[in-house]
Amino acid sequence: MIQLKSLKKTFKRTPVLRGLDLNLAQGDRVALVGSNGAGKTTLVRCLLGQYTYEGEVLINELSPREHRREVLKHIGFVPQLPPPIKMTVDQLVHFSADLCDANPQDMFDIAEKLGLPIHEVKNRVFVRMSGGEKQKLLIGIALGRPADLLILDEPAANLDPEARQVFFNLLAERLDRVTMIISSHRLDEVAPLVNRVVELDRGQVVLDDHVDDDIDLSSILNCKLQLSQNNEAFSKSIQEWGFKKTDTGWQGKVAGPDRLRFLGVLSRYAGLLSGIEMKESKND
Repeated sequence: MIQLKSLKKTFKRTPVLRGLDLNLAQGDRVALVGSNGAGKTTLVRCLLGQYTYEGEVLINELSPREHRREVLKHIGFVPQLPPPIKMTVDQLVHFSADLCDANPQDMFDIAEKLGLPIHEVKNRVFVRMSGGEKQKLLIGIALGRPADLLILDEPAANLDPEARQVFFNLLAERLDRVTMIISSHRLDEVAPLVNRVVELDRGQVVLDDHVDDDIDLSSILNCKLQLSQNNEAFSKSIQEWGFKKTDTGWQGKVAGPDRLRFLGVLSRYAGLLSGIEMKESKND
């Protein structure tokens, strides 16, 4: 699927990628992790054909530099920072669909599933949308095309909990037919989504390991929380996850792949928690 051989990239005599070798097979779901400056973004841009480089990059036996249009037709990409596009939503979706011979309605439908009211935003300029709205539209464009490679850079960072669950369900539908590269600076944010971890440091692979792959991306955790005392900061934080106050504490649902992220939030209030109940169920 993807072959990287002795990949090097230098900016103003500063080496960013230092002879990187990596092979990814169809069905790999890779967490690409590393600190800022490790080379993650540069690697992604080489895969997208945006940079020149030394060495070899092949995607399905084609170079993304020499066959860029053909390669990009089969890649769904969600950037961490939305580009400052001045097209309207309708123009952007139709432009993107034309590039990859996709049906623009498929892109609209996925964005709508994520909670973006297409009928309300269709004529809005993309750059004037909120961060969450931009993210939902970009995911719709990426998943609404016939891609066999998804490159996702912090893809769920600006999504509300309900949209995150929909996003995980959409990924679950594609597990058998796509390769995924999910870039993040925090492994706990993406660990439940992947079956392989590749860590970069100073432009080189320092870890390449396969991991357990037994978490159902469409699962739901039914959660009940009890507090030893009320706390305004906790209330605000847990309400952002869609939790509701009950007579005995707080109750809500968390997407299965978000369990580590959610437990990280709870850890901030460990001294206040007197009880935690989490039961997994299938999202029907």
